[in-house]
Amino acid sequence: MSVKARFIIAAVLSAPMLAEMILGPLTGWKLPGHTWTMLGLTTVIMIVCGAPFIHTAWAAFRNHHANMDTLIAIGTSTAYLYSIYAMMNHQPVFFEVAAFVITFILLGQVFEEMTKGRASSAIEKLLGLQARDAEVLRDGEVVLVPINEVTVGDIIRVRPGQKIAVDGVITEGSSTIDEAMVTGESMPVTKKVGDAVIGSTINKTGAFTFKATKVGEAALLAQIIEMVKNAQVSRAPIQKIVDTISNVFVPVVLIIAIITFVAWYVFLGADASQALMYGVAVLIIACPCALGLATPTALMVGTGRGARMGILVKNGEVLEAANNIKTVVFDKTGTITLGQPTVTDIIGDEKEVLLLASSLEHSSEHPIAQAIVDKAASLGVVPQKITRFKAVEGKGVTADIAGTRAFVGNVKLLDVQLSGDLAAEMQRLQNEAKTVVIVGRAGWVIGLIAVQDVPKKTSSEAIAILKKRGLSTVMVTGDNQRVAEAIAAQVGIDEVIAEVLPGDKANRVTSLQQSGNVAFVGDGINDAPALAAADLGIAMGSGTDIAIESGGIVLVKNDIMDVVRALSLSQKTFGRIKLNLFWAFIYNTLGIPVAAGLFVWAGLTLSPELAGLAMAFSSVSVVVSSLLLNRARLA
Repeated sequence: MSVKARFIIAAVLSAPMLAEMILGPLTGWKLPGHTWTMLGLTTVIMIVCGAPFIHTAWAAFRNHHANMDTLIAIGTSTAYLYSIYAMMNHQPVFFEVAAFVITFILLGQVFEEMTKGRASSAIEKLLGLQARDAEVLRDGEVVLVPINEVTVGDIIRVRPGQKIAVDGVITEGSSTIDEAMVTGESMPVTKKVGDAVIGSTINKTGAFTFKATKVGEAALLAQIIEMVKNAQVSRAPIQKIVDTISNVFVPVVLIIAIITFVAWYVFLGADASQALMYGVAVLIIACPCALGLATPTALMVGTGRGARMGILVKNGEVLEAANNIKTVVFDKTGTITLGQPTVTDIIGDEKEVLLLASSLEHSSEHPIAQAIVDKAASLGVVPQKITRFKAVEGKGVTADIAGTRAFVGNVKLLDVQLSGDLAAEMQRLQNEAKTVVIVGRAGWVIGLIAVQDVPKKTSSEAIAILKKRGLSTVMVTGDNQRVAEAIAAQVGIDEVIAEVLPGDKANRVTSLQQSGNVAFVGDGINDAPALAAADLGIAMGSGTDIAIESGGIVLVKNDIMDVVRALSLSQKTFGRIKLNLFWAFIYNTLGIPVAAGLFVWAGLTLSPELAGLAMAFSSVSVVVSSLLLNRARLA
């Protein structure tokens, strides 16, 4: 039976006793049958609604443990059994205490389920994103098939407004795609032939076909859903402390309740019923439900919010590790930088230089050639037809264009010296660790093109924020020292460790750990050992599967600013866990003396019914506290 159904039954059966409690002193009205009716109503509540508490408490007792249900079961059973004894001896009964406590505790659990349902809605939203079918090309015709029948290698057609069925690579056409539901990126992303697409994202403008590369559980969205599920049911190491506290706290509370009863009955002259109420109130107010909720609810909210932002946290241990990071170590290529050459400088007449260079490099697949062609296309420069093309290994290319011999390459390709101005510019660009391409025709150099793997737009901002928060930043790369230092200077990295072999990255991380906990951010296969060796591994989402598997946090958007957000989210989530635990423990600790009657002299008492209500709402307050993580500022 669900918690909600049990609460409704308890509330309906408790209502008559509540009516007598309120109307009795005012009008003298009593339930028909009075104590016998109360016995019947309470018995049903105990059997139907309170049985799970008693069952759990008994199971814990048989395993030599005590938990929060132990206190509820003992408190309500004591009030119930004593009332039967008192009824037989014509003394005041307290059936309503057992009935109300169970009702109020169930009310708290209903609220918990409602608020926890909001916390775990991230998974439901992700599940709702999944496409249901796909338009697959088979035997030359487009066939609409269920998503579970799509296989790797299928060619799939996507029209404007449709969901992309599975992960794949565009084979024909282009479009803009809304990837916000998976990556958190608010602006639509332009995609062309050769670009990857993500299943369940929405095609906005153009029509295209793509080849399925990942389907079913291998697809990105399915992996995200699985990762969020695992994270939300994981346990942070701090939860072990909570379990230890609960195992000690519950027996101590039982002893305090017994002492309270004995003190009031034997030494303070209270009658048995009054002394019993003090003891039962201690049991109920001390129930550590809020302690039990402090960690899992914060985990659910924190990881759910991260998933919506494209930040995937694998488990609770990651959150705790992120809380104590002192140094953030970055791989260079593909992490701090774009991971591909980009034209940074053009010396000479921009369009003339690009026209010659792009015409000669148009058919080349070399990364530098592609960077030049892309730059020309972005400026609207159209390559011209060439003849007598010749590639000179290690030097460059030559060809005839408009009847003139042209060349693009390095200084080894030339038989002439550069002019003073061009030589100075070339030296400057090389000092900035840029690769310089010489462009000329008819034996004359007309310009230079500088190419470099440039930092991502957000790298400088992200590293500045990390440093402002007191974290040290380090770059570890296999690239040469000059290039690494040039990139580090551009983005503000504190320390550079260059010319490191792939297998040595993990060793460098280990040595840095001597000064405090280390987070490593990377994306390649060679980063996997370092990701695993670090106290916190952060894998860029565009990286290899093995790198992503080694990371404790995965950044779907491949945006380095998400490193800042991920650390902030982890720290705030773990901080919320500690805040929840503090207030839950303080609440129980401060409530026990009041429930035990130590402040009766000041008119401050707490009946078992009110103790049950207060305890229930303390649990809800912890869940609400966790939900406030959704409003926390992360960057």
